[in-house]
Amino acid sequence: MGIIIGIGLTAFAILGGSIFVLLGGATIIGYIVAEDPLSPIITDFNRIIKHTTILIIPLFTFAGYVIAEGKAPQRLVAFARASVGWLPGGIAVIVLVTCAFFTTFTGASGVTIIALGGLVYPILRQTYNERFSLGLITASGSIGLLFPPSIPLILYAIIAEVPIGTMFFAGIIPGIIILSVLSTYCCGWSVFEKAERTKFSWPTFVNTLWEAKWEILLPILILGGLFSGINLDEVAALTVIYVCIVEICIHRSISVKTLPRLVKDSMILVGAILIILGIATAFTGYLINLGVPDLVLEWIQSFTKNKIITLIGLNIFLLIIGCLMDIFSAIVIIVPLLIPIAEGFGIDKIHLGIIVLTNLEIGYLTPPVGLNLFISSMKFDKSIILLYRSVLLFIGLLLIALILVTYIPDLSLWLPRVLGKITTPLM
Repeated sequence: MGIIIGIGLTAFAILGGSIFVLLGGATIIGYIVAEDPLSPIITDFNRIIKHTTILIIPLFTFAGYVIAEGKAPQRLVAFARASVGWLPGGIAVIVLVTCAFFTTFTGASGVTIIALGGLVYPILRQTYNERFSLGLITASGSIGLLFPPSIPLILYAIIAEVPIGTMFFAGIIPGIIILSVLSTYCCGWSVFEKAERTKFSWPTFVNTLWEAKWEILLPILILGGLFSGINLDEVAALTVIYVCIVEICIHRSISVKTLPRLVKDSMILVGAILIILGIATAFTGYLINLGVPDLVLEWIQSFTKNKIITLIGLNIFLLIIGCLMDIFSAIVIIVPLLIPIAEGFGIDKIHLGIIVLTNLEIGYLTPPVGLNLFISSMKFDKSIILLYRSVLLFIGLLLIALILVTYIPDLSLWLPRVLGKITTPLM
């Protein structure tokens, strides 16, 4: 009977069935077959949906949509170009930093490529060839997930039951390392290819800085709120008020009439996240009750007790998951199963979170089915094969950053340890 149910659920997934229906069905059937009461499903679902910090997900998501809808991308790109466009690789670094900023607020949902791709691609093509430009934009569409207030960071903190503020601080140094590795390559490539640069102009720099000052202040507002000890949900609410005032009243780049559509679009994404989160929590709760994590841990330890080899296997597994699943589903399904295994090998939960998110970040542009590859293919009307070839080098660079993040835990743990007294508690 169990084999027949498993075949049916697998066929449902292959045919494109919704992930929450698949997980919910598997959970209910599992409890029925085991002749256990279904009440734990409702308990697990309510525990997540009624979580005290769940409100920050819709607030930060809506803020990201408001920023993307306004002309903030143009202002930030103009300022970045005036600031570092004269440096070797300056234009490429502009794209990396600007895309990271937007991915932080929108998640790796493809919004960054859609919102910024049409703007930065012509700028890149003035200096770089097609493959480099496409590869850079596609890779930039997922970097930024490790910077606050990234929704995947928040989601991991809730699932792993660690302080959200701690996860915010843990991602800063690894995020900077990822940007530094990619930026170093871009600068070196520009010097080797003798790429053109833009001339620095003080009047242009001052003008673009003045135009983009409100967007530049936004990360400072968020981190300042965390440092001052304000509750994270209050920081999220202030962020929404701030971006609405900036985009509607100061820049007037969007109108009040646009807000209902932005609320609708952003809440569709939030609704999908919450449904998957609740159902997947019930599913993983069922697996934990069956003792699946302990069985997997015993199976791994039967092969090796070496932490280094285990981390290599973990990275390979997560890269495959990141290629096949969206990041929200991957976090809520995989993380509860990984935590007992990681603890068995002495891996800190905070460090594990950064490893997980870095892998899933890379998975978005990993062939053959990384989501960003298809979004870029549609956005720029290019063949998917060309996108495969364009991102391979950038994947290699990101893997270098992944190795550093994986095997140097202090990159993730040092800043939270130093600032431990000011992190925002989860509960």
